[in-house]
Amino acid sequence: MSKSTGCCQGFLHYVFDYETPKTLIIPSIRVGFVFRFTQFLVLLYVVGYVCVVQKAYQETDSVISTVTTKVKGFAFTNISDMEPRFWDVVDYNIPPQGDGSFFVLTNVVMTPGQTQSRCAELPNPSTTCVDDCDCVEGYNDPRGNGTPQSQIHPHTPTPTCPSESRPLLAEAENFTVLIKNSITYPKFNFHKRNILSHINSTYLKRCEFNRKTDPDCPIFRLKHIVSEAGEDFQDMAVKGGVLGILIDWSCDLDWWARKCYPKYTFHRLDNKHPVNNVAPGYNFRFAKYYRTAEGEEVRTLIKAYGIRFDVIVFGTAGKFGIVPTIVNLGAALSFLSLVSEDVCCSDWFMLTCMKKRDLYSRQKSTYLVEESEVESVRHVLSYFAF
Repeated sequence: MSKSTGCCQGFLHYVFDYETPKTLIIPSIRVGFVFRFTQFLVLLYVVGYVCVVQKAYQETDSVISTVTTKVKGFAFTNISDMEPRFWDVVDYNIPPQGDGSFFVLTNVVMTPGQTQSRCAELPNPSTTCVDDCDCVEGYNDPRGNGTPQSQIHPHTPTPTCPSESRPLLAEAENFTVLIKNSITYPKFNFHKRNILSHINSTYLKRCEFNRKTDPDCPIFRLKHIVSEAGEDFQDMAVKGGVLGILIDWSCDLDWWARKCYPKYTFHRLDNKHPVNNVAPGYNFRFAKYYRTAEGEEVRTLIKAYGIRFDVIVFGTAGKFGIVPTIVNLGAALSFLSLVSEDVCCSDWFMLTCMKKRDLYSRQKSTYLVEESEVESVRHVLSYFAF
């Protein structure tokens, strides 16, 4: 037989030799314990984690939500820079309507009696003029307050900033907000509101959200919201900020566990860095216009500081489905089949750690030899014996 023919036959044996499982019963309690313990771990993973924790037998759907809010409360201010006045929801809730968010005014800088006239720009290196030639005609500074007029005007001091210790509307911490939230899971045709079925008008007039005593009430006191977010309301109200009201609608819609209630959590969303505190908080400007008896248009400029509350709704619902059940059941059976294969740790333990591992290894794999090949082998052995 030539060398090339032998190589060709070896290749054909490598490609086309058939391997079939062989049952080898080993009377060893230690190996049997490893085998059963491995089966137990696989079953524990499939039943305990996949089925119970992950609920892999369920179909899932994401929530679709809508939110409306209504703030209530009033405050009284009496300081030297402005007339005594009451502030109601029209004054501090700006704008009145929001898409999943609302703003509550907590501090303010008011500049009354502004008119359009010629005045000095705020002094800085780009606006300081020595004479009229320093004014470039037609140039508009995007950060300025008007168009250069080529005339020198003395600078008028600007209003002072808000107090660094106490906000103007300190009483805002006692304001309340009613959050009305409706959700739907279209795949399961499931609809619900955070105003639950047992809540009526009488209950809404007297309830207030408390995580321990009244977790179903949809009316929240602003001080408690900020406090649960780990902040102090009076400190946050001076410069303002952004705070998130998170509503979790993760639900199990199977008939044996049909519970679907909102879970509320609160977090501050804007960056509060102890060192990098450039432009902290949240503020914006708006104006109120009116006309004098002489017909001149005058405005009161208001720089508003406050807290913006963003209502963020999220959640996933699950319900029994035959397709994910079959898929995950097949995956579980495949895991169990690995316990009986060569890659199982019980086989590794048997062939590596046992005293009789050489005997087990010889019995584990057997190469089938044809009768003609056996006779030729015997003939060769008898030849070398003589």
